Amino acid sequence: MEEENVILEEEGPVRESIYGEYEETLRLVMEDVFHRIRSSQREYEKVHGGKIAEHLDGRIKEDQSMREKLAMRGLPINAHSALREVTDAIGIRVVCGFRDDIYANLDCIRSWDQTKIIQEKDYVRHAKGNGYRSYHVILDVEEPYMDVDGECPGHFYVEIQLRTIAMDSWAALEHEISYKQGVSGNARLIETELKRCADELASCDVTMQTIRDLIRHENAKNRD
Repeated sequence: MEEENVILEEEGPVRESIYGEYEETLRLVMEDVFHRIRSSQREYEKVHGGKIAEHLDGRIKEDQSMREKLAMRGLPINAHSALREVTDAIGIRVVCGFRDDIYANLDCIRSWDQTKIIQEKDYVRHAKGNGYRSYHVILDVEEPYMDVDGECPGHFYVEIQLRTIAMDSWAALEHEISYKQGVSGNARLIETELKRCADELASCDVTMQTIRDLIRHENAKNRD
């Protein structure tokens, strides 16, 4: 997932990224967290068998999106605000095959050294009103790079979202539709249908989890 380093002003000079000298550091931190996720997953799979993630994705929040977010919150438009007052400059998505894999990945994350969980939101068990499901966790990770406060090792915020394939597909399509723009006459119907679709996909997730549990139970009995 690529991000632009700069935004071009109309008929003006190149504008420096809001992250300034820390932009490359953010990319290094994101790669380090990728590595930790993959390493934890490999260790988990050695012990328990079977993979607990289908794929990872990540991004550094786009310059313009970060500027708009800071402006909406009435914060100074600078690197310090972007990296200290806001916690999603680095975003990582972990897409899993089954619901239980979300929580297996969370157990791995909780075991990391030099990492503190500062916020968790379980939208898997407690979906949003529109049907959105995902598990959000915000980390404070210690990394061997200078942070915006001049500390080294530094501390960096990382937002991780964990979803099943079905949850991720629904979220991507819901975002793609952007149904709130230009469909005011049908907005209520579209919201209802999106919620229904989300609930049906959630039901499929529960069924697939149940099937996997039954298969594992039978395999365990056969080994005994």
